Amino acid sequence: MTDRRSFFRKTFLLGLSATGSALFSNRQLEALETLGAFSDNKFVLPPLPYAYDALLPYIDEQTMRVHHTRHHQAYIDKLNQALENYKGESDLDTLVKTALKLSPAIRNNAGGHYNHTLFWQSLKPNPDGKANKPDGNLLTAIEKGFGSFEGFKTEFQKKAMTVFGSGWCWLVLNQERLEIVNSVNQDNPLMLESDNGLKIILALDLWEHAYYLNYQNKRADYINAWWNIVNWSFVGERFNQH
Repeated sequence: MTDRRSFFRKTFLLGLSATGSALFSNRQLEALETLGAFSDNKFVLPPLPYAYDALLPYIDEQTMRVHHTRHHQAYIDKLNQALENYKGESDLDTLVKTALKLSPAIRNNAGGHYNHTLFWQSLKPNPDGKANKPDGNLLTAIEKGFGSFEGFKTEFQKKAMTVFGSGWCWLVLNQERLEIVNSVNQDNPLMLESDNGLKIILALDLWEHAYYLNYQNKRADYINAWWNIVNWSFVGERFNQH
C-alpha cells in the first residue's frame, strides 16, 4: 500500500503528466495538495480551478456540477475499485499508456479520470465573450500546420463531428507536427500503442453529458461555444514543454 500511495502522490504532484510535462502549475499543485488530491492510498476527485458557474454562458452550472461531481467522480470510484487487487504500477500515466494490456475496468476508468482532469484544465472563464485564440509558438505551429487559426478551427470541428456516439477530439503533437485525432469512449491518443511519442495538447469531451442539458443534440453549437472558453495559456504551456 505504501508503494501505491507513493505512485498516487507522484501522479498528482507531477500533474498527471502526459509525457513528462505537468498538467498543473506549481500554484495549482500546492492547492491540490492542500485540498487533498489523494487520500488513503486512493485517487480522489481533483478540484476545478474555477467555480461551477464560471463558464457561463457557454456551459451551464448544472452541467458542470453533474459532469464533475458525478461522472468524473464515478470514474475515480470505479478505478479505485478496479485497482484493489492490481499488482502492477498504478500511477495514472502508466495505467493510461499501458491501457490496452489491462482489464477493461482499469482501461476505461483510468482513461475517464485522465481525460477529464486534462479537460477541466483546458477550460477557463470568459464572461465578457472576448476574442479567444492562442499566441506565440503555439499559434505559429497552428498556422504552419493548418494555414490559419480559423482553418484549424474548421478542421477540428469537422473531425469532432465525425465522432459517432461518445468520445473525444484531441489536438496532439506528433514529433514536430500538430495533428487532430479522435478516440471513442474514454480512450485517448496515449493508448493507441506503447511509447507512441504523442503529446496531448488539447482535449474536447464529446460525450452527451458534457453538453446535452444546454445544447440537446446540437453538438456543433456546443463546439462553437467551447471555442470561447479554451484555456489557450494552458494549452500553449503544454505545447512549449515538448
